[in-house]
Amino acid sequence: MRKVFFVLLFFLSVFLLLPQKIFADSNFTTDYNVTYTIDSSAKTHVNIDATLTNLTDNYYASSYSIQLGFTDLKDIVASDSQGTITPKITEDSNGSTINVTFNQRSVGLNNKLYFNVAFDTDEIAQNLNNTWDVNIPGIENQQDFSVFNSTVIYPSALGSPTYIKPTLLNQTVLANGNKLSFTKKDLGSSGISIAFGSFQVYDFNLIYHLENKNLFPVSTEIALPPSTNYQEIAINNISLKPNNVKLDKDGNWLAQYILPPSKKYDIDVTGKAKVYLNPKAESLDNKSIQEYLKPQTYWESDNQKLISLAKDLKTPYAIYQYVVKTLSYDFSRIQSNSPRLGALQALNNPSSAVCLEFTDLFVALSRAAGIPAREIDGFAYTNNARNRPLSFTEDVLHAWPEYYDFDKKTWIMVDPTWGNTTNGIDYFNALDFDHIAFVVKGENSNYPVPAGGYKFSETEKSKDVNVSIGKSFDTNNQKISVSIQIPNNILSGLPFEGVIKILNLGSIFVPKQKIEMTTNYISPKIQSLNSIEIPPFGYIYVPFSFNKVSFLTNKTDTIKITLGNVTVYKNIRLVPFFVNKTFVLGGLLFVSFGIILSFTAYILRRLSLSK
Repeated sequence: MRKVFFVLLFFLSVFLLLPQKIFADSNFTTDYNVTYTIDSSAKTHVNIDATLTNLTDNYYASSYSIQLGFTDLKDIVASDSQGTITPKITEDSNGSTINVTFNQRSVGLNNKLYFNVAFDTDEIAQNLNNTWDVNIPGIENQQDFSVFNSTVIYPSALGSPTYIKPTLLNQTVLANGNKLSFTKKDLGSSGISIAFGSFQVYDFNLIYHLENKNLFPVSTEIALPPSTNYQEIAINNISLKPNNVKLDKDGNWLAQYILPPSKKYDIDVTGKAKVYLNPKAESLDNKSIQEYLKPQTYWESDNQKLISLAKDLKTPYAIYQYVVKTLSYDFSRIQSNSPRLGALQALNNPSSAVCLEFTDLFVALSRAAGIPAREIDGFAYTNNARNRPLSFTEDVLHAWPEYYDFDKKTWIMVDPTWGNTTNGIDYFNALDFDHIAFVVKGENSNYPVPAGGYKFSETEKSKDVNVSIGKSFDTNNQKISVSIQIPNNILSGLPFEGVIKILNLGSIFVPKQKIEMTTNYISPKIQSLNSIEIPPFGYIYVPFSFNKVSFLTNKTDTIKITLGNVTVYKNIRLVPFFVNKTFVLGGLLFVSFGIILSFTAYILRRLSLSK
């Protein structure tokens, strides 16, 4: 029988930064058993046991290539049933390729060729202090494999995973750690993502460049990273102290400034972020619901094409899946500074999208389907820029959407961009610890601007966003100053008002609180007031009022304010008008002025008559 020489090039994309298709000749079936053993230093030993089964008498495989999307390969070994194979390693812009030439030839129908490739890498598992991440991108066209099994073994000291993607029902405990086994059916086209820990802490240093070219002062503001239902933020220092820091309707922290004429400022902000996997509950009133359904620039939810599509999709998950499968990530746009397309243009040109288009299309379709949705701009921690890319602004930020879940009564963040670029890892049912929100855009698709976007010509290429893994987060660093602003002397017989000034002197968010106000004489003697949230470096005024007392009252009373563990007092004097020096003096002046006016009018009238 004539034997035909055949070189089989098979590209395994288990670890591809950019997932690619698997190419296998129909004359062979392929079985894979891949084991990832992670040690306590986060180094991963990868072992690939493979079997090629010949389906014909006419061909045989003489070599095999494994293309990997990274270059961190250590201690590479390979062998087949005849002995050791010396692998050849080549590198290009897409990563590394391992090529093995077999010692034996698998000739004949149903003959099998067994071989093994193993190596170590630091690019699968990461020890991030408070959490561990394990990320193994998916494989396209898994139907080309007759068997594909993946096993992940991790140190038992890590405890139980916080999440496993895809979800597994069975978990076998080994003596030296935990073992998670995934079959071809389990994986589908999805990769594997596993996390350990309950929260992640990041340190950040952000620089905002402000410039006033005018000849008069101008008001401006910068957006600080805010606390949300997924994260807590501590602002430790702002190099140029703002006049105030206020909340907008989306919960953004806007630091307000008055810039003098012809001035430039580089404002340095340092702080910490504590990121959680599961969101806190957050109620949404009817007015806000309607606001998050409106069409906006880039979110053309009133477009008939989008409305028709939304009616078919209906649910957030269906919309997520549609966006993930419809759009294609265009890596060439990362450096080209291409304009934002918006939802409709992205739908009409699905082959050239970045994270903004994935986000815009999800938000627009959700709003068209009656689901409140908005955009998050921020930073996503990744060590794999092709598998989990970041794509806008010079500081390479990220955008992702969130929708409001009426059953859970909270906002839910999802990431269709990474759902696409990881070839199917689930970023809908659970996100990760890697996303840090810098701004929330719901009422306006263009504003506020996130950190990294405050530049002028000289700073266009500057790196203004620096985020690193942190260790600790002090959730008790809450400090406020409370003062009562009301005149010391109050005129009896009239109602009067004042305000309570609450200044946030700490580094973390001050939540809504009850303010208890009591007096001994003035009514109401007991009042319960509500404060609103106060960002770091911010303050608010809470108004109050009292009923009038008898106009003959002449006594001193004390206003007592209690807010949390802070109590302040203010003594005020209630005085009748006839002992109030200011009132008496004012009255005398008024009477005197009236007499003078009357006398002047009388003289002028007499002079007029004498003429």
